Amino acid sequence: MADTAADTVKKTADQAAAAAASVGAKVKAQAESAQAAGAQAFREGIDKSVASLTELNAHGKKNLDALVESATVAQKGAEALSQQALGFAKTAWEENLAAGKELSTARSVQEFFELQSAWAKKSVERYVAELAKTNEIVTATVKDSIKPINERVTASVETFQAAR
Repeated sequence: MADTAADTVKKTADQAAAAAASVGAKVKAQAESAQAAGAQAFREGIDKSVASLTELNAHGKKNLDALVESATVAQKGAEALSQQALGFAKTAWEENLAAGKELSTARSVQEFFELQSAWAKKSVERYVAELAKTNEIVTATVKDSIKPINERVTASVETFQAAR
């Protein structure tokens, strides 16, 4: 009977060992599967993060390019405005000298006032024309310098709306 009991214990122990090995193998397989799924999810998360950072970097570069373009247009507009003002000042100076010479040739007070009135009228007309030119330059400069920034804002809004 001792042999039968020993055989039964051995058989039970062997069955328990086999069951434990089977359970161990299943647990190991599940752990490996969970690890593989976790590693895959981690890789996908990293890939998405890198793609998002790359896209964000591209947007940042485009925004910087738009600011540089805007500043360049504004600088060119300021140069044009400066040249316009300098040209007007030079012309006005020369015309004022000529008017002064012409006024000095007046033979009577009546003639002096007539010459002065004509010169004043001509000066005001030139000044108004100059203001119109200046306004055109400023308007065009502002419009052209804001355009690249507006385009970037529109593109960003469209990107954010598409992401929602």
